Amino acid sequence: MATPQENPLIGLCDGAIDDKRRNLSTFLTNKVGGEPDLLPAVSLEYPRCALCSSSLSHVVQVYCPLDASSYHRTINVFACTNSDCHGKSDSWRVLRSQCLESDIKSSTERLRAEDPAVQQAPMASTDWCDDADDWGEEEDGGETWTASKTQTVQNATVFSTEAAPDVSSQLQCLSISSRGDPKLEGPMFQPFYVSVVEESDFAWDCGMEHAKELLREYEQREGATAMDLKAGEGGGQERYEKAEARHGDAVFTGFMKRISLCPEQVLRYCRNSSPLFISKPPLDVKQIVPPCCHCGSSRTFEFQLMPALVSLLRMCDPQLDLAIEFGTVLVYTCQSSCWISGLNSPMEEFAFVQADPDQKHFK
Repeated sequence: MATPQENPLIGLCDGAIDDKRRNLSTFLTNKVGGEPDLLPAVSLEYPRCALCSSSLSHVVQVYCPLDASSYHRTINVFACTNSDCHGKSDSWRVLRSQCLESDIKSSTERLRAEDPAVQQAPMASTDWCDDADDWGEEEDGGETWTASKTQTVQNATVFSTEAAPDVSSQLQCLSISSRGDPKLEGPMFQPFYVSVVEESDFAWDCGMEHAKELLREYEQREGATAMDLKAGEGGGQERYEKAEARHGDAVFTGFMKRISLCPEQVLRYCRNSSPLFISKPPLDVKQIVPPCCHCGSSRTFEFQLMPALVSLLRMCDPQLDLAIEFGTVLVYTCQSSCWISGLNSPMEEFAFVQADPDQKHFK
């Protein structure tokens, strides 16, 4: 489980994306639902469920460039809405796409040749290297944003406004609809932006009285104290046995304690760290996660979807009574984030799904 020294990035539900208007999101956007925004030169054959062969629905898009890398990097997660497939890892698909700045420039030049009205905007290479750490942070207390940080304005994702003030218009012309890509075949979830904060931003003494009250009630109900819950954050099998709550799952108790700082979180990002398990993981969890099928490198944990997301996944079509149920979905990606120059299809990654042992706590 995550150690106290780790400071994950937390994804929170933000404003809705108007899916009736075009170009409100690009591959730079962190979002839930809608259609995936493809990177230049990347095409997508929409995935199907390995269990029932149904078309999958797009659940979340995460823009997550790696430190000291020149690649744009976006991960899209899909899942099956068939109730028989809920809680099963085989009903989920994770696709990673990457591209270089030169790919964007080439695509823009091609579009300009086809349509002279398309204007090209400069892009600074520093936006995608050391200055773009994970999902990005503000620098020197100012208001300059990196490309990886989503600012939910009404028209586009804002990034590096000082270096490239018109770059959003450049990316708007590269939207999924403008390239004639196939439409999402499966049922579509209502799209909304995901804003990003650090977990350390949430303090017990700053407006978290409701969360503390929930935790106190949970401790009284389950017969576990906050001190006992520390056993769920590390150690080994022996520590789990010493601190089992009344329902018999100390790991779940530790999970509840950790997210009580921010119960509404829909996503936790902490690459190369340890996931926050909602129930006791299998002993051979490392063997369950296969190596990269492209380069053979081991996979590392990158981010996970949280229980609060379940109730937010609503269909665009109100007549469809479909949903996805899970406790947490752990996403593992290639340690080296391998990518082949000229590749035009996403890389397959791995999702490990844990069912919610007590769904009532999140409703």
